[in-house]
Amino acid sequence: MGVGKYYFQLKTGQQNILINRDTKKAAKEAFLRYKKIGKNCEWLGKWNGKSYDDKSTPSTRKSKK
Repeated sequence: MGVGKYYFQLKTGQQNILINRDTKKAAKEAFLRYKKIGKNCEWLGKWNGKSYDDKSTPSTRKSKK
């Protein structure tokens, strides 16, 4: 697993597919795309070499400024 990459997991029947992206933006976009088409996804976060950081699940809501 790559340190500093963002990970999420697709749960498909008996298999879990681990997907990673280099940036949070790319990972969030991919995660939300899978959610939009009805896939069962779990956000894991940013891998630091021992555990996941930045575990807050992305949402489609825009932040207010």
